[in-house]
Amino acid sequence: MGQVTGSSDHRTAAARTPAAPGRRAVRVAVATAVAALPLAAVLTTGSAAPLAPPLGACSGSDCPSAWPPPHNGDFPGRDAAVNVFTGGDYTVNGRAAEAEGKIVTLGKLTVDKNGGGVYNMGVVGVGSRVVPPNGSDFVTTGGDVDVRTGNSVLIGGSDSHGPAFGNLRHAGPVTGTVSIDPTGESIQDPDAAAPYRSVLTRIQEVSDCVGRATATGTVAVAANEATFTGDGTSMRQVFNVTRDLASPTGGQIGLVFDGIPAGATVVVNMLGDSPVINTYTGTGLAGDRTTELRSKLMYNFPTASTARILGSAQFQGSVMAGNPGGTTTIAQPGMNGRVYLAGNLIHTGTGGYEIHSYPFDGDLPDCAVTPSPSPTSPTPSPSPTSPSPTFPSPTSPSPTSPSPTSPSPTSPGPTSPGPTPTSPAPTSSAPTSPSATATTSSAAPTGHRPSGGPTSPHPGGGGELPSTGAGNASVVLGLAGVGLLGLGGLAVLAARRRGRHS
Repeated sequence: MGQVTGSSDHRTAAARTPAAPGRRAVRVAVATAVAALPLAAVLTTGSAAPLAPPLGACSGSDCPSAWPPPHNGDFPGRDAAVNVFTGGDYTVNGRAAEAEGKIVTLGKLTVDKNGGGVYNMGVVGVGSRVVPPNGSDFVTTGGDVDVRTGNSVLIGGSDSHGPAFGNLRHAGPVTGTVSIDPTGESIQDPDAAAPYRSVLTRIQEVSDCVGRATATGTVAVAANEATFTGDGTSMRQVFNVTRDLASPTGGQIGLVFDGIPAGATVVVNMLGDSPVINTYTGTGLAGDRTTELRSKLMYNFPTASTARILGSAQFQGSVMAGNPGGTTTIAQPGMNGRVYLAGNLIHTGTGGYEIHSYPFDGDLPDCAVTPSPSPTSPTPSPSPTSPSPTFPSPTSPSPTSPSPTSPSPTSPGPTSPGPTPTSPAPTSSAPTSPSATATTSSAAPTGHRPSGGPTSPHPGGGGELPSTGAGNASVVLGLAGVGLLGLGGLAVLAARRRGRHS
């Protein structure tokens, strides 16, 4: 049996006493609304549409008016939308440290870090610090929760105003150590994942639809940089990439976006079976072009069996993968955007690598429904047996360029070329598809690295940053050194947050 601490009620869903009316109402609304989401047939593309709740934009009554860069201060708001979704299993290994926001996995959750340590879920030490509503399900699993010996999972946290607490709702048993801040609960519920089955189908459909969109711009990949050049006018910019976004030897490169109108949605379709993105681009700070694009930037892997996102950045933008049999590996110090996978997730890395909660509020290509006529035996649409409430719409749309809560210096670019990464995922080989010819881009935005990658203390050039959790002075120095956080007072986190990742 697993050891679950800090919970006020560890009984199964069938045996526990009734929850508070407000909490029960939230759970019922979420379950019925998710189940009622339309599952449109994917046939033709043309119009645009945002992702429907519980995916995409922030939802609830306390969404922040601006999303700050990664920081360790007070919670700027609450977000009821799903930040990380996997239709398969969720595996944590290497030295991955944290995942922020509401997390749903239809499969099992396994935490098996190298050397053991804490994996924080729902609330993190350094991130957007936008957390789920109190009393909601912070983590939902459709399978077992397996926390291996020497590891532990911590759910919940606090800021200077009070706690952020939520539930672990799990269909299978819990083994290992799971600590839940009060008054969050560990709730065994055989139907825990049932409300999200339709979300899996929706992700498959949207990813397929987006992957078939016609390109509006071009991509030129050189040894040190990939340049995405838009048409300058379309409000939905689509780039179709048929090779890795990496150097010829698989090393890190920069990502540059030009010709993108203000407010446009940007889609990068990574086509192929085993695509790789290996980059040092992304800080989350003002003046960084990818920060400006983040809330409308989507990397889509429609058919990949294996997809890998590697490098040494605070990677900006959301990720979608449509193959339910696929596996996506994330090994970036910071993943700043939604992670929506029909298949499996491996969260790994050689340092305190994290997934942060940032919304996606762009308009993706929309595949219209064209029903086939069936005069002899029409199939009526099923009618629900009871009304289903809808998810709340965001009250404050996220701006394209979030304002930091405190001044942040511009990230300086290094002067030495980036070495080849050595993340736990194997380094990709040189792309087999033809490489595009390099082109001359326009002047790079502030924070853009003109050539090469960062100087890295890690052999092999992963360029990984140290952990950004609390209780570790080297974390503060490491983050300040790369210009990722221009924020003071990281040391207060140790007093504010127990058991931060190790």
